[in-house]
Amino acid sequence: MTTRYVHTNIIAEDWRALINFYIQVFDCTPVPPERDQSGEDLEKGTGVRNAALRGMHLRLPGHGDNGPTLEIYSYAEMLDRPLPPAANRKGLGHLAFEVSGVQAKLQVLLASGGRVLGEVVVKRVPGVGTITFAYATDPEGNIIELQSWVLGTD
Repeated sequence: MTTRYVHTNIIAEDWRALINFYIQVFDCTPVPPERDQSGEDLEKGTGVRNAALRGMHLRLPGHGDNGPTLEIYSYAEMLDRPLPPAANRKGLGHLAFEVSGVQAKLQVLLASGGRVLGEVVVKRVPGVGTITFAYATDPEGNIIELQSWVLGTD
């Protein structure tokens, strides 16, 4: 039996706007078709009564044509989540993107509607190298880590 990572899902208030954010900021590419799903099978599979959703997959950068995707959907009926975003909240914590310049990408993220959660940090990791990282959010509060490594600098 083999295993292969396929996708991560984000449930968005406005799936089209959030897709545009990930395309503009992180160079994700759309993977058609646009999805419009509902019915008994979706209800059974998700455990959501009267489930109906719309959205699309985005190919994540750096892994080629068969790499994992970010699946961004909006349900017809959605539950709120606790706010504000917090890096130490139980459950899935964040999406991480390796970038060539953390500070520059952070400025693009902010200009596209994202928000900063913490400071830009440079830290030596013994046996690995030096990482520069920052935590931020997309426009809907999903946490994103921006990171850049210089390997072998320890």
